[in-house]
Amino acid sequence: MQRKALLIKYTSKFLVLLLCGMATAQAQVYKFVDENGVVNYTNIAPPADYEYQTLRFPCYASDPKCRGVKWDKIALNTSAYNAEISAAAKLNSVDVSLIRAIIHAESAYQPDAVSPKGAQGLMQLMPATQDFLHVPDPFDPAENIEGGTRYLAGLLDEFGGDITLATAAYNAGPGAVEKYGGVPPFDETREYVRRVGILHRRYSEALN
Repeated sequence: MQRKALLIKYTSKFLVLLLCGMATAQAQVYKFVDENGVVNYTNIAPPADYEYQTLRFPCYASDPKCRGVKWDKIALNTSAYNAEISAAAKLNSVDVSLIRAIIHAESAYQPDAVSPKGAQGLMQLMPATQDFLHVPDPFDPAENIEGGTRYLAGLLDEFGGDITLATAAYNAGPGAVEKYGGVPPFDETREYVRRVGILHRRYSEALN
């Protein structure tokens, strides 16, 4: 049976729906303009006579559907936002490698990332957390990284420097970690802790 392409007239909402419906480790979408001048997005390559762009969206924010990603082999990013990360790490006494691991797992270094639950920016801060941390603009890399790192530093302090518990709390909230006496039994949180652990180790090796 021939697969049917998903041709969708451009709107940001429809594009998000298309990407959310794709369960590949890295979503791939083709963008082209048809003979009527309509911008289309499809998960199947357009006919050869069309000019098109290929858009790729990495797996991030601990989506449990992204099981196919090999986190021990995926390319690292050791250069983006160096100044912002170094400043936040020094100010809050948090390991640069851990900050990069969180950013990589949360947003894949996309400053405009927004999760289905409303978390925003590089370190995926929820609106309530933004208010608590007094982060004016979650999409500003410097403000997001400083706020997210300050929050992470507080969690590390709360859980006695235990990176696993602090990481779990960053994803599920400190209340959930306290309630279950450890990493909560949530698929998303357990997958998140696994990913951050792998990325933290790899960034530590790459940066030291």
